[in-house]
Amino acid sequence: QVHVAESGGGLVQPGGSLTLSCALPGFNLDYYGIGWFRQAPGKAREGVSCISTNDDLTVYADSVKGRFTISADEAKNTVYLQMNGLKPEDTAVYFCAVNPYILCDMDSLTDFTAWGQGTRVTVSS
Repeated sequence: QVHVAESGGGLVQPGGSLTLSCALPGFNLDYYGIGWFRQAPGKAREGVSCISTNDDLTVYADSVKGRFTISADEAKNTVYLQMNGLKPEDTAVYFCAVNPYILCDMDSLTDFTAWGQGTRVTVSS
């Protein structure tokens, strides 16, 4: 059973920064694709970014390219999402999820088989 735990959400002003963490204790990141998704009120869950350390691959949604950076610390079994230049439209609950097929197709949510409980990000002045 994979345990996924997000942290780092909060309230931030437009233009500000936050770093989200996804702790994945006890397993090797090389064997999984790890994705960040978000869901705003009344909207569908959407992919934000994904990393596959096995393939040295990172993927970003167009809406966050150039502002968000995904990274992995394999020694700590943790994936981070550094978010800069935050906008009100980034407000959402952010989820971390695991793809056991080592893929980063963020349109295939069902391929991500383990999900965390989410961490809320609110961008507001």
